[in-house]
Amino acid sequence: MAERGQQPPAKRLCCRAGFGAAFRPGQRLPAPCVGGVSAAAAGRTHSPESLLDIAARRVAEKWPFQRVEERFERIPEPVQRRIVYWSFPRSEREICMYSSFNNGVEEASSGGESSDEQRLPFRRGIALLEGGCVDNVLQVGFHLSGTVTEPATPSEAELLCNVSVSFDRCKITSVTCSCGNKDIFYCAHVVALALYRVRKPEQVKLRLPISETLFQMNRDQLQKLVQYLITVHHTQVLPTAQKLADEILSHNSEINQVHGAPDPTAGASVDDENCWHLDEEQVQEQVKLFLSQGGYHGTGKQLNLLFSKVREMLRMRDSNGARMLTLITEQFMGDPRLALWRHQGTDMTDKYRQLWDELGALWTCIVLNPHCKPEQKSLWLKLLRRWSSVDVCPLEEGNHGNDLTNLTNVLPQVAPDLLSHPHRTVFTRAIEACDLHWRDPHLQRIITGDHYTHYCYHDDVDSALFDARGWPLWREHVPTACARVDALRSHGYPREALRLAVAIVNTMRALQHTQLELYRAHKKELLHRGLTSITNMEGWVGHPLDPIGTLFSTLMETRRGFEEGAALDCSGTNALHCFNNGESLVSLAVETALMGLGQQRAMPDGLYAQEKVCRNEEQLLAKLQEVRLDDTLVKVFRKQTLFLLEGNCCKFSPEAQSPDVGYPFISELQVLKVCCPALCPAAGPYSALGEILYRESVPMHTFAKYLFTSLLPHHADLAYQTALRAMRLPVLESSIGGSDLSRPHHMVSVMPNRFPRWFTLSHIETQQCELASTMLTAAKGDAGKLQTVLESIQKNIHSSAHIFKLAQDAFKISTLMDSLPDLTLLKVSLELGLQVMRMTLSTLNWRRREMVRWLVTCATEVGVFALDSIMQSWFTLFTPTEATSVVANTVMSNTTIVRLHLDRHQQENLATSARTLALQCAMKDPQNCALSALTLCEKDHVAFETAYQIVLDAAATNMSYTQLFTIARYMEHRGFPVRAYKLATLAMTHLNLSYNQDTHPAINDVLWACALSQSLGKGELAAVIPLVVKSVKCATVLSDILRRCTLATPPMVAAHNRRNSGKPTLLDKAPLRQLLDATIGAYINTTHSRLTHISPRHYSEFIDFLGKARETFLMAQDGHAQFTQFIDNLKQIYKGKKKLMMLVRERFG
Repeated sequence: MAERGQQPPAKRLCCRAGFGAAFRPGQRLPAPCVGGVSAAAAGRTHSPESLLDIAARRVAEKWPFQRVEERFERIPEPVQRRIVYWSFPRSEREICMYSSFNNGVEEASSGGESSDEQRLPFRRGIALLEGGCVDNVLQVGFHLSGTVTEPATPSEAELLCNVSVSFDRCKITSVTCSCGNKDIFYCAHVVALALYRVRKPEQVKLRLPISETLFQMNRDQLQKLVQYLITVHHTQVLPTAQKLADEILSHNSEINQVHGAPDPTAGASVDDENCWHLDEEQVQEQVKLFLSQGGYHGTGKQLNLLFSKVREMLRMRDSNGARMLTLITEQFMGDPRLALWRHQGTDMTDKYRQLWDELGALWTCIVLNPHCKPEQKSLWLKLLRRWSSVDVCPLEEGNHGNDLTNLTNVLPQVAPDLLSHPHRTVFTRAIEACDLHWRDPHLQRIITGDHYTHYCYHDDVDSALFDARGWPLWREHVPTACARVDALRSHGYPREALRLAVAIVNTMRALQHTQLELYRAHKKELLHRGLTSITNMEGWVGHPLDPIGTLFSTLMETRRGFEEGAALDCSGTNALHCFNNGESLVSLAVETALMGLGQQRAMPDGLYAQEKVCRNEEQLLAKLQEVRLDDTLVKVFRKQTLFLLEGNCCKFSPEAQSPDVGYPFISELQVLKVCCPALCPAAGPYSALGEILYRESVPMHTFAKYLFTSLLPHHADLAYQTALRAMRLPVLESSIGGSDLSRPHHMVSVMPNRFPRWFTLSHIETQQCELASTMLTAAKGDAGKLQTVLESIQKNIHSSAHIFKLAQDAFKISTLMDSLPDLTLLKVSLELGLQVMRMTLSTLNWRRREMVRWLVTCATEVGVFALDSIMQSWFTLFTPTEATSVVANTVMSNTTIVRLHLDRHQQENLATSARTLALQCAMKDPQNCALSALTLCEKDHVAFETAYQIVLDAAATNMSYTQLFTIARYMEHRGFPVRAYKLATLAMTHLNLSYNQDTHPAINDVLWACALSQSLGKGELAAVIPLVVKSVKCATVLSDILRRCTLATPPMVAAHNRRNSGKPTLLDKAPLRQLLDATIGAYINTTHSRLTHISPRHYSEFIDFLGKARETFLMAQDGHAQFTQFIDNLKQIYKGKKKLMMLVRERFG
């Protein structure tokens, strides 16, 4: 970071004794300047540290130098030097924090950094320092200056930068660099100079503040100093020097009204805020830039890094953390996209929404700072309320309101206006957290006491504050209590966070035991009712405060600190009592995650809130999967799983409002009596794996899959019981299975006043499918378990696509190449396939044909009895078309016969079933199945005759001419010309070709039918011509038929009837005379129709048409006369079309 202007004037005013009424405390006689003694040099001799250095270091850390001067009348010069020496930061960690995104200076020396990391200012500063680029380093009082040379590169020349740094109480308070770089962080040149002072303090020239040096000069020396200064820097200093001289010489000037003069090297005044330098303008500009870029250029990553930087500052207890977050929030609130999205009614992007969530969580951490001053919290509360009141401020659960209780509301709300709560913004929880404090004595003993147990206190201590083992509990709304843990951890109090986290976990354990006892006491009545509502609308997983993730991270990070030898000293804390029973922080963390994941909670409203539940669950499971399971953790898994399976009790917030702290201090039983005096457990279940399940409860498929794979090698029966219980998805159930008391794990419940739209249902069903697939894979070879899993799938999965996927998975697993087929699993696959067929039989599904083919393949693998079974019950599985075109054809194919090694008897049985199926399909759907039925029945005369009769019966009403012509051609191809002729004549009765349909696809069929009838004899031809005349009105088609009929019978057709002599048929005799007259009439009618709306561009085409008409007219004995008369009529009727008639006369006379 580089300042663009001059440093602001120092607030400190320093004056010489004897001038003015105020005398400077601690005035000294002139003494020669001496360089500072290095502590590092003293350290090399391993000599004890002097009392002067110890005292000077403490004073330099805590006291502003002005207070030191005011406190003591005379300060010896050596003391001043040591205070000035120790006032510079001694750790590189803060310098790293303000010059890179990395979290700690220990990364500076790690190898293998990426190119992006190498470009960070901190690493570049180290490179400059180690390259000897820092020179002319001088410390004058509380001011450090020097020059840093940037080496030349192929693209840039060498750059000399003048750097100056002011500091106070071990903090850098301002920086200036001539490089001109604009960034949030300190530039590399500032880093290099600061690290030079930290690493090589003995090589830095140290002088007292410049005012001390001036005090030692007489008038001549002072005048010489000023004149030399003006001479050296006359272009910059001279105007200012003259202005100041004029003011000093003026008795009434403002400068003469105060005593002393500012000294930028004299350190901070008492009123100055002691904090590290942060360039607020650059923070605002960078955040605005990132927001303006939308989702491009990795801006989400950059903003997340800024949030991480805020957390790092909080962890270092740096006040700039809140200051930086305020600047970021102001820019977020000013994002113009918020108003645009609100105006358009569209949702913000998911990644942007997550940034707002992190913003709200950070503010909750800040206001819960245990050492926050009341006036500071009041200022933050004012800011938060102002932001929250803005119309465009994002809501906590996306664009949907929610019915969650207040953060400090500890009793369940059962009022009828539960759904009427106002919208909650992302800042609402931080605003509510401002009402919390840390003054409770019990809370203070938990976070500060090393051995705080019930046995340490024998006075009137409430037993509800401790568990049965005597360890303290913290009975507060769990997300609120975990927010305290996050605040302690974020503000650099890891031991206190760990103690409170363990107390919360113990409280959750105690609550779980109490709930189990209550459930056991009322189990019969609950199961008899089978109905329940739910009071826990706010689940721990997916909660805006992420309580379970906070507890898990706190416990696991402490464990990693032990393993890595970190400085965190938790020895003696009450957190480590858990090791006494063979437990560990890891087991506590795992148990906490299991309790949170298994909690029954209502599905929240809104797409984003539901996606957040899924995302948070997957994040927790990913963390759990990184933990290696040992015997202790397996016991934890078993214990928690049994609790979740049996402990189906109400999930109350066992809390009551304490008059002095605002959180609970009454027992679970008291809360239950308050909420449900008649029947406590009827208010709702606790475990999402319990026997009674709320209809809108978040499903447990993903969590159960993890439990199943973890428990399977150790407790297989428990693993299957858990996974089968979790297969439920009651939101898709159309009715309540309360009557099936023999299978209580299928019972569901309904809350009629709240049915949110399930936006993530597709994802949930996919997870349900994956859980079922995992069980099928694990159950291979175990017929009993496979049957149980199959029943669960059939009952709970409602998506045909997912059941089909499961069927395919089971088929693949059962037919692996390296092992013999698993017949039991194959049968499961077949059963699932049959269910898919039944589910999709009456619905449209683009994968239906694939499903049918796959089912036949699966049945083939199972055996001949499976093929016969699906053919016997085809009407419940397939459409008639599917049954004949796919099923029956595949069954009767040679491939199937070879694959199953069928003997003749088995082949005949299958063929009989296939023919029976084909006939049934033909009767049900003759239009689409008749031809397939005829094909399948070719080898059985009786069946073939039956199929043919079905076609004849359906021809009159149910079949189109296209279908009949197709079957007729099939008959002719198979050697049944008479039957083909019969079907062709039936088809002709359904056909109707108008005068302009000369390209109709049925024309070829008509020509074929006429040729067939001609080949069979004059009688057949005489019978078909009236049908043709009646059905065909197109002149060109009729003329084509007429010409074909006048030719000798083609040999390929004559083979059907040996009586045909092969002589041309006469046109003046029946039956062709009727066809000729019809053709001439069609030409006359068509001519008049075309002339009605003819345009000049169609004249040529019309003349050609008349030419074809003349050829047909001339086929009659008096055709020439008829055509001449026809042309004359045209000339008379259409004499107005002169050009056309002229063309007609030219062509036809």
